[in-house]
Amino acid sequence: MSLHEYLALPAPRRGQKVRGLKTPAERYAHELTSLLNELAVEGWEYWRSECLPSEERKGLTGTTVVQNHLLIFRRTKAEALAERAMTSQSQPHSAPEPSFAPAGEERAIHDTRREPQFVTRRDE
Repeated sequence: MSLHEYLALPAPRRGQKVRGLKTPAERYAHELTSLLNELAVEGWEYWRSECLPSEERKGLTGTTVVQNHLLIFRRTKAEALAERAMTSQSQPHSAPEPSFAPAGEERAIHDTRREPQFVTRRDE
């Protein structure tokens, strides 16, 4: 029995205009964030993105292959959630201990990439 169900949606082609967002990259990121948050409310978890080929008609008799950019989401099926709840109720368990980061070691919430470090040399 599969524990998850999946949803594939086409990735947005461009972001919509939003006050305060000036660049196309900012608008696109906002559009993607909105889509992810809307689906998260329904229980969907972003899984990955895929670029898959598809054959489409071109003209009357021709065909062409196009690339489709898809966003893949998944969520646990209701039956699996119910089964997990039943087994957890029948087995006593201890509450998980909260994990705290040591003082001074805060984790970044969003982008963890670092800016490139440029070294300038002076020939004197």
